Amino acid sequence: MKIAILCSSPAHPVNAWLERWIARHAGNHDIALLRRVEELDGGDILFLISCTQLVSRAHRTRFANTLVIHASDLPRGRGWSPHIWTIVEGGRQIVVSLLEAEDKVDSGAIWAKLTLDIPPHFLADEINATLFDAELLLMDRALELYGTHPGTPQAGDVEPSYYRQRTPEDSRLDPDKSIAEQFDLIRVCDPQRFPAFFELHGHRYKLTLEKI
Repeated sequence: MKIAILCSSPAHPVNAWLERWIARHAGNHDIALLRRVEELDGGDILFLISCTQLVSRAHRTRFANTLVIHASDLPRGRGWSPHIWTIVEGGRQIVVSLLEAEDKVDSGAIWAKLTLDIPPHFLADEINATLFDAELLLMDRALELYGTHPGTPQAGDVEPSYYRQRTPEDSRLDPDKSIAEQFDLIRVCDPQRFPAFFELHGHRYKLTLEKI
């Protein structure tokens, strides 16, 4: 098969996993890891992985299937960074969905789901590893299901919910609250891209959390 993976940022930590997946399947498939919509030239499957660009219907119709991997139990948790919001809200499990891309965000038919346990001591790197391993399993599942039209419409009796896009300000800590009160927020903050921080005595401080 001819497969394209569109991942917007070369700095995103998922790239190391995508490269391993490509290396594992390169002998059987023609696979390209792309950064921009303009690079899409068609094929059998297009995977949108941590893709922040708008992929129009015109681009999607160049592929037999365009699939998204989204870390929520759809139709709940559509939108941005759902696994981060779930953990900040105190969740201890993440559901990861493989679905068809549609014009309306995260609304497509579901191909498969996985449920992941996220222990309360996991930090950002451990959460990412668990999530990205699951994403590769779902990509494998997509190859197995290709051509069988497996999609199931999202539950019509469940009211969709949406998460907004996170910003650096969402990594702000309150110095008057305890570490325990804010631990779920601290542990999901990306130490390189969106580090936890707080302001005190007229200065801003970055907080780095490391398990020992």
